[in-house]
Formats: sequence, structure tokens, C-alpha cells
Amino acid sequence: MTSLTGFAGALPDAQGRPPGLPLRALALGAAWLALAAATYALPEDGDFPTTAAFAAGALGLGLVLPLLLARSAHLGRAGASLAHWTPWLTLLALALTAWELITAKFALLPMPFFPPPQAILEVFLEDWPRLGGSILASLKLLAGGYLIGAGLGFVLGVAIGWSKAVGYWAHPILRFVGPLPATAWLPMAFFVFPSSWSASTFLIALATGFPVTVLTWSGVAGVNKAYFDVARTLGASPAFLVLRVAVPVALPHVFVGLFMGLGGAFAVLVVAEMLGVKSGLGWYLQWAQGWAAYANMYAALIVMALMCSGLITLLFRLRDRVLSWQKGLVQW
Repeated sequence: MTSLTGFAGALPDAQGRPPGLPLRALALGAAWLALAAATYALPEDGDFPTTAAFAAGALGLGLVLPLLLARSAHLGRAGASLAHWTPWLTLLALALTAWELITAKFALLPMPFFPPPQAILEVFLEDWPRLGGSILASLKLLAGGYLIGAGLGFVLGVAIGWSKAVGYWAHPILRFVGPLPATAWLPMAFFVFPSSWSASTFLIALATGFPVTVLTWSGVAGVNKAYFDVARTLGASPAFLVLRVAVPVALPHVFVGLFMGLGGAFAVLVVAEMLGVKSGLGWYLQWAQGWAAYANMYAALIVMALMCSGLITLLFRLRDRVLSWQKGLVQW
């Protein structure tokens, strides 16, 4: 029997239809319809106001997704994406069904620590103003600290890689300060800076700046010296050598530093919001835990995962556009 994972790598037929399309559509629809039936028909061990809405959503997906999959060859990129993710969508429905059964229906996991999926849906429907405000606050804080850290790290990395004098003075400081986790500076930052917001911005910039600096420095220092010799013979100025030769060649290293900095910045963001900033997703997590609102906590974790993944995806899109000759070399 063909496995679900085997569908993802199979080639389409002469008409552009994915192989095993009827079986895939049947499995996809059956999985979501089974989720709808289990959610709506089985008695609940508890009171969950959004059960009917959750079951209706699963029913709608069970009816619509197979029809869209059958027309995937005519839907362009969206159809190809649906065909590619069909095994995962089927697995998601099966996982939600198991989650529903062991929580809301049979209470095999204790409440409120393990809420059912419709309880998390209720959070998104009813507590969206507070959760949405927390998302915006986190994005503002993350954007400020990340842009400052990335900009300063890029400039410092280019300066160290280009100038031996700058490297002489900056290298010992980087070796002393850089390896320390940015969160270790939390007590000092909240004492020195006038507000928790500015302290958190500094910590995020610090977490971003170190990898960007080191990778940019590595990229500039590793440029083939022959490139500079050729440019000098053509009359290139020092500024031209830096901006038009060293920096473009070092850009692959720069983007590696940006990716690493984004991960570190996001970790510092959550910790800073939990300990000092009175807004954002980290604060929302702390608030939910304090009130034993575990459904809210899981909803915030889902939003965090989607936000971080989305930001990394945007950074990869930027990398593919700037480094078009390396498009597809690194996948996300």
C-alpha cells in the first residue's frame, strides 16, 4: 500500500495530475470528516462552547479540500502547493482527531493542563484583541532591536574585516562580550536603561549583533585578494573596494549571521517580555500561566511558532532575491 509520505515526491502524469489522486482525495476528505464526526457526535467530558464551530470547520475542510485537490492541476501554484501538502493535511486531521478523543471525549489527559483543540479555537475567537495586541507589541520590539543589532553588526563586521586597526581594538571586546548569552545581561540592562522597553531593545540588538558581526567579518576577510588586485588595476578607490567588491562577496556570510541573529533575538524577546516588558507574547504567556489559562498559553505558543517561521521565510525570500545566483542552495 502506498504510504502518505510517498505521495509528496511522486511525479504528475501526462495531464499534470498528481498520481493516486482519487486515493489521496479520499484519504484527505475521510480524515477531516472523521474529525468532524468525532467532535460533533461523541459526548464531551466538559463544556466547550466552540465545539460546534470546530466541528463545522472540520466538516467544511473535509468537503472542500478533496474538491480542490481534484482540481489542483488547474489551480496553478496554489494547486501544486495543496498537492504537495496533502499528506501533511491528512496527518494533521488524524492528529487533531486523536487530540480531541484523548482530551474532550475520554478525558485521558487532565484538564486544564491539556485543553482540547476547540478550547484553543475559542481563545483565537474570543481573546483575539489581547492576543493580537501582544503580537503587534512583540513585532515592534523585535523589529527595533533586530534592525539596530543587524545594522551595527554589519558595519562593525565590515570594519573589522577590512581594517586591521579596527580589528585589533574590537576583536578582544567581541571575544569577551560576544559568547555571553544576551539574557545574562538582563539584570544590568533593566537597571541601566530608563525603561524596560529600551533595555529589551538593547538585549535584542546584542543578541542579533554578535553573529552578524562575526559572520560579516568572516565574509569580508575571506574575499579572494585577486578581486581587489584586479579592481585596483582598474583605478578602484578604497570605498569602491569595500562597497562594490568586499560586501557583495561577503553577502552569503552576512545572511547566515542574520538568520542566526533572528533566532537569538526571538529567544531574548520572549524572555525579556516575561521578566520586564508589560506587553507582547512573552507577557501573554506569563499572564496565561498565572491565571492557569492553559488554552491561552498554547494559543500563544502556536502564534509564536507561526510568527518566527514566517519571519525566517521572509528573510529567506529576501536572501533569494539579493543572492539570486544562490537561490535554492539553502532551503527553508
